[in-house]
Amino acid sequence: MNEPVNKRATVVGIFILVGIILLIGSILTIGNLHSTFTRKMRISTLFTDVNGLHEGNNIWFSGVKIGTVKKMEFYGKSKVKVLMDININSKQFIRKDAAVKIGTDGLIGNKILIIYGGTSNVSEIQEGDTLLNETILSTEDMMNTLQQNNLNILLLTKKLSKGEGTIGKLLQNDSMYYKLFATINSVQMASANAQNVLASLSTFTEKINKKGNLVNTLVSDTLLFKSLQQSVFKIQNIADTATVFIDNLKKASTNTKSPIGVLLYNEQSGNSLKTIISTLETSSVKLDQNLEALQHSFLLKGFFKKKGK
Repeated sequence: MNEPVNKRATVVGIFILVGIILLIGSILTIGNLHSTFTRKMRISTLFTDVNGLHEGNNIWFSGVKIGTVKKMEFYGKSKVKVLMDININSKQFIRKDAAVKIGTDGLIGNKILIIYGGTSNVSEIQEGDTLLNETILSTEDMMNTLQQNNLNILLLTKKLSKGEGTIGKLLQNDSMYYKLFATINSVQMASANAQNVLASLSTFTEKINKKGNLVNTLVSDTLLFKSLQQSVFKIQNIADTATVFIDNLKKASTNTKSPIGVLLYNEQSGNSLKTIISTLETSSVKLDQNLEALQHSFLLKGFFKKKGK
């Protein structure tokens, strides 16, 4: 009798043991508690406000869960030191200059820690390192900021409705609106004129680049350009000489002792010159009369007839 009872107890014990093993394996698999047996390293960071973070919350890096929040404790006067246990296998990817920020797991999920950043030329983290963190605005801070923005918008709309400021005057003052509209039209016309000028310049440059015309020849023909340059230099020399001559003439005219100055400023010399000119005119008339008389004289009449034939 004892032998069947013992066998039955042994079988029951085996089934219970297998059930317990399966139960523990299921719990570890479903709860992801197998990570408990993974080697960990501890690092920390300091926050002024953990914003609802709890012990046991997950830690993520590049979208991969690498650890959990082990402990939180007060540090100094107003900071909280967060101790993090991360998988030892992930430390090769995290650098000492990486940062930590608080996020949420989904829209309304639990708080999580996110490790991000870091440069490749900096060494990897070691046991006991403290990472920097990014300050995250709390919900209360965001609501306060939103409330302040609402107040500013309300104040701005009141000023606009009263016609204060440039935009308010534009909204309330029709004359200013029409002036601004006219200004915009003027700017548009100026822009159109500028486009026409640019088009004209484009056409002119195309004509310059077209071979055979005068402008292209002047630009591209070096010999013609040198000849034109020499002509310009000669004209410039002539102009300079004329300028010097006129300057000398001006200086001579201001000198009362020079011939030109005597003629311009000495009344007696002027009258004498007038008398000489009058005498020359009278002598010329008399000479013409004498020559006419010689043509009709007996001695020279035949000569002038032959000369006429």
